Amino acid sequence: MTDPDPVFTARVRAALDREVAGILAEDAGRWRSMQHRRLAERVRSLTAAWRHTGDETLLEPARELTGLLRGLQNPSGLFRGGDNVDSPPDSAFSVNDLADAALLLRGHALADDLGGLLDSMTPALLKGGVHTPNHRWELSAALARLHRLDPRPALRHRVEQWLAEGVDIEDGLWSERSANYAAYVSNPSLLTIADVFDRPDLADAVAANLTVTLDLLLPDGTVETVLSRRQDQKWPVPLRAFLLPLRLLAVQRGRGDLAWAAGLALEQGIDSPGGAAAALLLHPAIGRVLPPASPPDPVRRRHLTAAGTVAAHRPGRAAVVFGGSDHARHQRIRSGLANSPTFLRLYSGAAVLDSARLSRTFFGLGPFRSDGLILDGDTAHLREAVSAAYYQPLDVTDRDEQGRYTVGDDGRFSAAMDFARRARDQVTLTTDVRVTLTETGADLQVEVAGAVVDWSLELAFRPGGELSGATALGDGRWHLESGPATYRVGDDALTVTVLEAPETPSEGGPGYHPGEEYEFLGGTDAAGGVRLYVTGKAPSRLSLRIN
Repeated sequence: MTDPDPVFTARVRAALDREVAGILAEDAGRWRSMQHRRLAERVRSLTAAWRHTGDETLLEPARELTGLLRGLQNPSGLFRGGDNVDSPPDSAFSVNDLADAALLLRGHALADDLGGLLDSMTPALLKGGVHTPNHRWELSAALARLHRLDPRPALRHRVEQWLAEGVDIEDGLWSERSANYAAYVSNPSLLTIADVFDRPDLADAVAANLTVTLDLLLPDGTVETVLSRRQDQKWPVPLRAFLLPLRLLAVQRGRGDLAWAAGLALEQGIDSPGGAAAALLLHPAIGRVLPPASPPDPVRRRHLTAAGTVAAHRPGRAAVVFGGSDHARHQRIRSGLANSPTFLRLYSGAAVLDSARLSRTFFGLGPFRSDGLILDGDTAHLREAVSAAYYQPLDVTDRDEQGRYTVGDDGRFSAAMDFARRARDQVTLTTDVRVTLTETGADLQVEVAGAVVDWSLELAFRPGGELSGATALGDGRWHLESGPATYRVGDDALTVTVLEAPETPSEGGPGYHPGEEYEFLGGTDAAGGVRLYVTGKAPSRLSLRIN
């Protein structure tokens, strides 16, 4: 066993001191306005600080917080708060923190108070259900922690029921493909279950996810989320969220690559000092000296076939191609589906192309979202076919002389038209995009065929630089007619060069159309930043280079 890591321990203790100082500066009035998860986090942090310092005065506010948590219980025993009403998995988040606190307090009078609270919640957790994949593991981790405190066959059996469904991992990605839920729910939960019930296969699954995470790690220190089926598909997740699982498995398995990532994660900060401090006490391996760091190969590529994603790395550069949208199969924008229309990101030092999207004016069906990705050497092939219908009159036998017809869903809208009984005339638009990864960036070939429509290729660059070589349209929007155009941030740059322009120019102005699913509600998923447009009218082709 390696020696304790003094640097990591010192940073955790310093972060915990700051967190506890903030908690003690709060008043009871503020606590009474908090939801249960924030209160439970504070109980764990104060308890961990007590164990590290021996300061008994820290347990009085912990006792007060425990009383407030009792006041938030529903008749079921579960906590109330949030829009998930009487929720077993939401309560499980707090139970996980409180069970760790109870274990740290074992032998102290406050442990009895926490034990009584946890006992009153256990029946509801044993019989309760979930509504997302990661909830199974959060709830099972809570049951595992309760079992660690007081072993009971019913707790083990319920966890085994959930595990019998199979762990939802493919290509190292959890089924939700979410860096956020991997970091904060699935990975830590499955490691807890693995520890309590001696299931090394679950730790293997977490190790597989962390390995993929390194391939999805971008030069800015965040983990790619464009492939996610959850809310984080719209925002970055920093590597620091993975800190504790990275450290634990780096030590346990001698993984230099995970040790390297753990070092980078620590430099970004500690998300939950109370959680890290509790982990140091309950899982000392997390605080051991890491094996020698082994950085990943600076030239590498990972094709995640199930997620339709390619991540390619070169020194100072990275590219992500995404074609794994769920939209083609489900025909809707919804939480739990991968909806992002971004199909390419490029990093060239500080110059970042955050999003390449293809917008078109076609029946309000929104931007191009590829139905899968085929990788052929260095070229990723993305394709989508969309269609809309015009409906013919009903047959005589299907008519209602009073005009009362079933409200049906056309796929774009609903109406009292009894669509299913009508013959239809289809209008179709096909889009083929080829992204060839190069040493310095990517070459794009776009072909839009079928209906005659205007389209715009939108390249959205991360704010902070200056664009030249294009026509300014105002509001951060630019139009590239001949070019080349260059986006520069300090000494770093990305240049866009049109190799083959569309034969037929667009009659409409450059812009992005999110589609009727957003616009009907007055919403949008439009990208921000500096947006450069290349336009055309289908049927047409475009070829350009970004390097």
